[in-house]
Amino acid sequence: MQRSLTIALDMMGGDYGPRSSIPAAVEAVHLHPTLTLILCGNEQLLQEQLSQLDALQHPRLKIQHCTQIVTNADEPASALRNKKDASMRIALDLVKQGKAQACVSSGNTGALFAMAHYVLKMLPGIKRPALISSVPTETKKPVYLLDLGANVHCDAHTLYQFGIMGSVVARESQDIEHPRVSLLNIGSEDIKGHEGIKEAAQMMQKNPALNYTGYSEGSDIFSGKSDVIVCEGFVGNVALKTCEGIAKLIMHKMTRALKKHLLYRGLALILMPVIKKIYKKVNPDQYNGASLVGLRGIVVKSHGNASASAFLAAINEAVREVQRQLPEKIQTAFAEHEPMQDAS
Repeated sequence: MQRSLTIALDMMGGDYGPRSSIPAAVEAVHLHPTLTLILCGNEQLLQEQLSQLDALQHPRLKIQHCTQIVTNADEPASALRNKKDASMRIALDLVKQGKAQACVSSGNTGALFAMAHYVLKMLPGIKRPALISSVPTETKKPVYLLDLGANVHCDAHTLYQFGIMGSVVARESQDIEHPRVSLLNIGSEDIKGHEGIKEAAQMMQKNPALNYTGYSEGSDIFSGKSDVIVCEGFVGNVALKTCEGIAKLIMHKMTRALKKHLLYRGLALILMPVIKKIYKKVNPDQYNGASLVGLRGIVVKSHGNASASAFLAAINEAVREVQRQLPEKIQTAFAEHEPMQDAS
């Protein structure tokens, strides 16, 4: 029998706010019979959207009224100081208070990072949280990339810790006993890269608990040669958004070409099942939901422009992480394998 679980949602974040988060929430409670969602946001707006979907009285959709919204224009420090009743902050507070087991937000990434770090705190020994997400590969299993933007610059020890956290995520998510971990670099040779990358590589090589396989180049991301690829947040964010853009471009070009000529239209009818299957595998929406790992609670960051289906994918990711008890698994890994170093 499945355990009941509760997730707090920042309903006001992102480009579309309740227009995408409400349909996703309604679909989520239909998919997960034991799931309760706390909808954090403007009560009137949320009630209006729920009424349109005939879900206002749903027993597992509970509204938590909030008077403020964190916008994309808000500076992280300012949002942390001045928006204590924002939907994002209240969702995180609910996790801290034990009233929810995870938080999902598509709001301002910097503000979410700052608030989550302040409210939930770090797991013992971990210097910085990291955003991690999966992308498809040529194989049946995805590859996990981190950091995806939480930390623009990272020192060697932080990258090393990301390797440990990424290994735990891949192991728990894909049932891989010894996930292959690599560092994203400008070349595969040992002499390539800056000193921080080289030092991180040496640290990973010295840890027998990490299955470190060397450097990966950008062209290796989709190859399936690694289960985890570690990089700085600036690099990871650019890489992820480039991957998403390429996937959308390919599908756009393919669809446009098939509609261009009458002969192609007939061919499209034959190929449509194959096209849909390919699109399902590369559609960025299904991979939406980057996890902010390293914290004492579960926080999932959805894209700011997430559609309802993409926001649903982020909720589903939060459900999986609660079920896997991911923070506890990461804490155990650090207690067992992290060398006794000053992580201050």
